[in-house]
Amino acid sequence: MVETENNPPSASTTVHTSAGDGEEQLVDYTNHSAAELGVLNRLWYKEAVFYEMYVRAFCDLEGTGNGGITGITSRLDYLHYLGVDCIWLLPIYPSPLKDDGYDVADYCDVHPDYGTIEDFKTLVAAVHERNMKIIVDFIPNHCSEKHRWFQEARKDRNSPYRDYFVWTDDPKKYSDARIIFVDVEASNWTYDEVAGQYYWHRFFAEQPDLNFDNPKVQDEMLNTMKFWLDVGIDGFRVDAVPYLFEREGTSCENLPETHDFLKRMRKFVDDNYPGRVMLAEACQMPDEVRKYFGETGDEFHMGFHFPVMPRIYMSIKREDGTCLKEIMEATPPIPPNCQWVTFLRNHDELTLEMVTPDERKWMWEKYAPEPRMKLNMGIRRRLAPLLDNDQRQIELAYSLLFTLPGSPIIYYGDEIGMGDNIWLEDRHGVRTPMQWTPEGPHGGFSPAEKIYAPVIKDETFGFHRVNVDLVTRDPSSIYHVIRTMIQRRRTHLAFGHGEFTWARSSTPAVASFLRTYGIDRLLCVHNLSSQPQECTVFLPATEYQSSTYDIKTSKGQNIPNHSVFDILTDLPSTVTHDGTVHLSLDPYQYLWLNLGEMSQLGDTTQKPQPNRRASITPSPLEFIRSMSGRNILKMDTISEDD
Repeated sequence: MVETENNPPSASTTVHTSAGDGEEQLVDYTNHSAAELGVLNRLWYKEAVFYEMYVRAFCDLEGTGNGGITGITSRLDYLHYLGVDCIWLLPIYPSPLKDDGYDVADYCDVHPDYGTIEDFKTLVAAVHERNMKIIVDFIPNHCSEKHRWFQEARKDRNSPYRDYFVWTDDPKKYSDARIIFVDVEASNWTYDEVAGQYYWHRFFAEQPDLNFDNPKVQDEMLNTMKFWLDVGIDGFRVDAVPYLFEREGTSCENLPETHDFLKRMRKFVDDNYPGRVMLAEACQMPDEVRKYFGETGDEFHMGFHFPVMPRIYMSIKREDGTCLKEIMEATPPIPPNCQWVTFLRNHDELTLEMVTPDERKWMWEKYAPEPRMKLNMGIRRRLAPLLDNDQRQIELAYSLLFTLPGSPIIYYGDEIGMGDNIWLEDRHGVRTPMQWTPEGPHGGFSPAEKIYAPVIKDETFGFHRVNVDLVTRDPSSIYHVIRTMIQRRRTHLAFGHGEFTWARSSTPAVASFLRTYGIDRLLCVHNLSSQPQECTVFLPATEYQSSTYDIKTSKGQNIPNHSVFDILTDLPSTVTHDGTVHLSLDPYQYLWLNLGEMSQLGDTTQKPQPNRRASITPSPLEFIRSMSGRNILKMDTISEDD
């Protein structure tokens, strides 16, 4: 069955990627709506919705027990239907997998568990066929101890590879640099018996840092980038960028030499591959991350905004948006060709490095009551369990993600409400197999008897209750809510390019702000509370005056009141003559009010919002009853043509 607006691809859909005699042709995807608003231009990343994917966990088409590149290719229609603009793949390189591929053994090949370079080229072509993009992880700071460079370096002090790494006889060197993985590493130096010296590593001991003071190392990294860009990828998420250089008497982070090399990387991309992008992973406060954009936008195109993520959770649990407002006010402006990147969860623990000690303790108490839920300085849990599997809270969190400044990232499985397994070691509890169908033994992930990690089987988040097949057929599921948000977001340039301004609210339980880009103006309102709120939002005078200009009478007098509409539901609200908006909000309700389409006052009585289910997935019996007598494939949302 060909995908249509009312027929999402089923969990069993396979994409055909060849066109030989008698074989099915690829569907024509040239009408992907993302292209209409600039996803094909050089600023496509400012408007894009990203989808982060752990290759091993997504889909096993070959029956090896590991997800692979062919599996991703077979599921692209699912992501295309959701509205994803760009796929971000976690490391695909050959690796001993001591750190899930961030310990790279070969920068210019694919791990045999995942497939081949040819498989990857097919994936890239299939992604582009759908007017989507694809970026991959790039790890320049360190490699694996099993990499050929390190093996040659440790054997002989005269080896040309010896200077590819940082060595010393004194493990007290660079003592001002912090230890990042405090749970497992006692030092940033490890003694190598073969080499007869200590080598430097900012992360695990199995990951020796490369020596960027060596010009040959810099050239190796540029050659690696060239290899993958020539394959056809659209950019890199660059791992651990603050740590490339070391200097005595410093923290060995954010050094000027690091920025110099990153500018060289950016120039290499811009000169040779215009339109490709670099995303910086720098777990820092926004004023520090700002430096990685460069003064004129000549370093990274994008940078993660780590501190906003824990404050979304803090705001919802506290029912108070003050901390969210404070971090956004502490976020400096960035060049117009740059973009923040935001997320609710990712492949690592929910990091609490960017909060105060008291806030960290509070977050652990509220969101990680069991010791197994904690890891390093964070929380190893997925989105749905963190928010009590309450669809109202999950929708609210996504609304904040999609309306705050930045390009949003969805972590695989969160769009269907997957759970976690805290009994797996390290971060593996949030990297379990994608749940495609309710059929066993592995929920449609793999036909293999044994797989790389157990699929979740508990009563709340088990694959028989939470899976793609169910959520794509249920119009009220979180999957379809997210899809609608993406559709609406795409039609408003203010979200990707616009200014951000807080709008004062009569209660801290309601976070309200404006997104403006020319005549495109939206007021985003979020009830962070579990209780109904009677709230007044006060539009800034400049915004109200510009918004009401077109509805003045011929004598230049303001119309007393007028109405605005929520672009997600078409619910109306009233804006009074003095620029106030009076709202009666349900618990966790959110509104995206279009100020660019005000009309004269008619009947603006707020219509009651349809009841929203408290949890994402009903029991199978509840689902059958709720679907009785209706077309479960017909999406119960507003047409994209509206």
